[in-house]
Amino acid sequence: MPKFAANLSMMFNEVPFLDRFAAAADAGFRGVEYLFPYDFPVEAIADLLTRHNLENVLFNLPPGNWAAGERGTTCLPGREAEFRAGVQTAIAYATRLKTTRVHAMAGVVPPGADPAAVEAAYIDNLKYAAAELAPHGITLLIEAINTRDMPGFYLNTQAQSYAVMREVGAPNLKMQMDCYHMQIMEGDLAVKLKKYAAHCAHVQVAGVPERHEPDTGEVRYPYLFELMDTLGYDGWVGCEYRPAGKTVDGLGWFRSLAAAK
Repeated sequence: MPKFAANLSMMFNEVPFLDRFAAAADAGFRGVEYLFPYDFPVEAIADLLTRHNLENVLFNLPPGNWAAGERGTTCLPGREAEFRAGVQTAIAYATRLKTTRVHAMAGVVPPGADPAAVEAAYIDNLKYAAAELAPHGITLLIEAINTRDMPGFYLNTQAQSYAVMREVGAPNLKMQMDCYHMQIMEGDLAVKLKKYAAHCAHVQVAGVPERHEPDTGEVRYPYLFELMDTLGYDGWVGCEYRPAGKTVDGLGWFRSLAAAK
């Protein structure tokens, strides 16, 4: 079975963010991910990771003005300096937290933006980020996100992600395949995993359509987890879902898989 990382931005919201590390470890997780660490001192997070024997497997680059609806600046023309500063901030956190994967959210395309300028900004920014991250052994990830949850988001399908990866041409640029978003936008999950497994460095899961526990909804995840093993996927699977109730009450799926190992 794959290695599962608790997403602390969505799970264990019964306690404040810094207390979620202990909660995840107590529940049996050995890896954690989250959207952003930047509101907290890096040393405080590093101490929690060490204390609870956790690996921080992923977080995102700074997203711009999240409260105003921005979801990344990678594709935004004219924001290159801000993006580059964000890359340096992410490196400072990732190197201290021993995080080897960071995700660059593509961003929401501004109304009326020139498509050619958007594409150029996106590709150039990814080339810069990949080059800056490489000496630190950090993999840069891009993720296709559905347009129902994020209208106007630039990157929407696995084929688009793969084409971008080929265009950038950086060895440390990989795909982040979120099965929740993939099911909503294109389905055919098993075929997509088989096709792009060699180019994927992180997988995320959630039930569809409610984005609750992965043992709810229309996707049969036990089959996909077995498929990942068959394909030789040895990365983490991020549990980026919103618990339907208390987090620990919905972890039956996780306990059963852990017990079967």
